[in-house]
Amino acid sequence: MIIRSRHLTVPLAVGLWQLAAAAPEIRNEALLVDSPPGYKIGFQAQQQDRSRITEMVPTGETVESWTEMVTVQTFPGLTATPEQFESHLVEDWRGACPKSDYQRIAQGTESGYAFVLWLLSCPLNKVSGKPEITWFKAIRGNDSLYVVQKAFRFAPSKEQIVTWMAFLKDAKVCDTRLPDRPCPDVTPVEH
Repeated sequence: MIIRSRHLTVPLAVGLWQLAAAAPEIRNEALLVDSPPGYKIGFQAQQQDRSRITEMVPTGETVESWTEMVTVQTFPGLTATPEQFESHLVEDWRGACPKSDYQRIAQGTESGYAFVLWLLSCPLNKVSGKPEITWFKAIRGNDSLYVVQKAFRFAPSKEQIVTWMAFLKDAKVCDTRLPDRPCPDVTPVEH
């Protein structure tokens, strides 16, 4: 599936995620991501019962016209590793923006789950006519592959980079079925 053209157009499936907020208690595996202050949900889509995407933009912006965006996806049943997902996305991104830059930021295990964090940038997105800089964090859960993205259409300040790297570091997976990967005592809202 091709995601709508707000970002560089690259083939991807769409995903499901949960925010820690008031709703039914967490059961089984869940992605825990805070809702960024000052952001609103601008777009959501679900493909059958398999996948979902949620895009959030600053209040006052839209998913058609944005300067910053947070995207959260879940790919239930996808068996790709974070590195395989990263490799596929880097290849597609470079196809859409031949002068793009790629940097792996971190790789390892958090809360018992493998993850990769990387940066892709494009000096000129053909669709928007602006630069695009996006950090991606892919986490391999037992049930799903989770991806959280933070995109800018401008060069972020050092303070913004520090803030958003902390946001991505806090994105974690938990599982109520596994005692060594407990979920916090919060209740998620499905988006």
